[in-house]
Amino acid sequence: MSTIEPRPPLPPFTRETAIQKVRLAEDGWNSRNPEKVALAYTPDSYWRNRAEFVTGREQIVPFLDRKWKKELDYRLIKELWAFEGNRIAVRYAYEWHDDSGNWFRTFGNENWEFDEMGLMQRRYACLNDMPIQASERKFHWPLGRRPDDHPGLSALGL
Repeated sequence: MSTIEPRPPLPPFTRETAIQKVRLAEDGWNSRNPEKVALAYTPDSYWRNRAEFVTGREQIVPFLDRKWKKELDYRLIKELWAFEGNRIAVRYAYEWHDDSGNWFRTFGNENWEFDEMGLMQRRYACLNDMPIQASERKFHWPLGRRPDDHPGLSALGL
């Protein structure tokens, strides 16, 4: 029998721990490792992502695998919007290109709910893709974790 390990910081969140949780989520998604990212969610986690509904880690992994096979050179920035108790709201943007070299910036908002172990049990995402030229890109860092000195969304005017 596997034991689920806590994923600090744990709720109830303070401003500091909510910001920390958001950055940990950003780092995980920028890894583009579906198996690793899925571990941040409860085994029965429920997502709404655009018009797709995902339930449980077993569906999260193939969802993310499909996503990152389509959204190439994916780079994401998340920013805390609000928090209370075991809930966090974020806004985010990410840049990516398709297999034809067309670049996009995707803007979105997410509402998250966590269990007492710090695992996300609910994720509601609303997002929109905006075509951009490669020259309009703002997220320039090597693939993986965003460097600490790279500006966030507000500093970039997004």
